[in-house]
Amino acid sequence: MIIKAINFRKDGFSTQPFAFGGEEGPDKFDPNVRYRSGLTNYLIDTGNEVILVDTGIPAGTPEESPDENTPIFTGKDVMTYMEAFSALGYRPEQVTKILLTHRHSDHSGELRSFPDARIYVNREELDAEELKGIPNIVPVDFTDGPYHNFPESQRIADGIRYIKAKGHTDGNSIVIAENDGLFYMIHGDVTYTDEALYENKLSVVYSDIEAARQTLDRVREFVSRNPTVYLSTHTPQGEENLAGKRIVDLSSPPETIPPGEVVFRTASGKYVCSVCGYVYDPAEHGGTAFEDLPDDWRCPRCKNGKDRFNRA
Repeated sequence: MIIKAINFRKDGFSTQPFAFGGEEGPDKFDPNVRYRSGLTNYLIDTGNEVILVDTGIPAGTPEESPDENTPIFTGKDVMTYMEAFSALGYRPEQVTKILLTHRHSDHSGELRSFPDARIYVNREELDAEELKGIPNIVPVDFTDGPYHNFPESQRIADGIRYIKAKGHTDGNSIVIAENDGLFYMIHGDVTYTDEALYENKLSVVYSDIEAARQTLDRVREFVSRNPTVYLSTHTPQGEENLAGKRIVDLSSPPETIPPGEVVFRTASGKYVCSVCGYVYDPAEHGGTAFEDLPDDWRCPRCKNGKDRFNRA
């Protein structure tokens, strides 16, 4: 088994209130503390199958234009997701399965580019706008029983489990691949930065705060009992952990590397939802500027408020 990172955005940041403030509230944390951010998904080559975990953002999604108050900036485009996938030497028709951690478009954006793959989705995500019209979806009911301390799982292939992990979304899931005595945990957005895992903090993005806490508790219990390489989507720490086979040790947090300098650029007038990737374009809404929308306006896709949008 070989696990590879598919990196397509880099040099972003998330603030401490965003990454840590889910339970105590963002005002309890320092907005001047920033952690590195980006976008990375993963590929598992078993030798018999090519399995993807998530499929990036849709091609053409504009970069955000962060300012001093931006809670999360996913970074600058390295290339599109499909270009990054192809750069690893694979073709779409080789992909047999896709395991979706959750519905948000920075995880589901290119599902339609793999029409020959079986797309495994927690049944609770099936009504999501991002998944409408995709015919090759396999609903998962997690019928293969417990996996270590996680109560519900589905066996996908030898050494690969798909695990129910509600919280970030109602159908949030985790993938764990076992290889050479290590457990590779690909988790989507249980945390946005590894510092949150070590500090035991939830982000401000969740559908069910109690379930999100339960999931993080189970993740921390699992990594404390098993040699685990923690593979994140929204921080380059995931790719670095994979490259170094770096095992989580909750008693020894890794050194925090600050993000590089962010260049603030002129905004286009478009805004991008930092949760689901929906793009608000004034040209498609009668010319109404985002700033002129009512304060109670919500994202038409994920229903989060205006404060979750970044300039593009």
